[in-house]
Amino acid sequence: MHTDKSRHSVPPGLYSPEERARRDATVWTTIQGILAPLQFVIFLVSLVLVLRYLSTGEGYAAATVSILLKTLALYVIMVTGAIWEKIVFGQYLFAPAFFWEDVFSFAVIALHTLYLWGLFSGAMDAQTQMTVALAAYAAYVVNAVQFLLKLRAARLQASALSEGRPEVTA
Repeated sequence: MHTDKSRHSVPPGLYSPEERARRDATVWTTIQGILAPLQFVIFLVSLVLVLRYLSTGEGYAAATVSILLKTLALYVIMVTGAIWEKIVFGQYLFAPAFFWEDVFSFAVIALHTLYLWGLFSGAMDAQTQMTVALAAYAAYVVNAVQFLLKLRAARLQASALSEGRPEVTA
């Protein structure tokens, strides 16, 4: 019986030597490294504002602006991340090393986009909008953890390589 490796499997180590070189050489790695923590700070501020609105009924405008900024940051990081993935892995999205992170990113984007639709169409009241935003934020946290685990795997791989040990699997 012939066994074919899934196109979604990750080879030993997160990056091949060529991918690691491309990752280290592109400005998009630095851009992602700036945008990710910036998005997280926006998320934290927005989360406080959304929870404040939900608990007190005050601050709808501030919460709304913060959600719009968070959504904009998400869209920007998704586009720049796709560019980064193309440079490093040769495809815009769903490279085997980041397949599940990309899949879940689309769920995060869908929830943020649902919020935008509810806000701009008037189809959702304020309470529902904020609840959708919280669902989007919960999904974002899961996705952020996925990426942090990959960052940790990449660091372990780099450490193993610098010490001359065999590559660590992601």
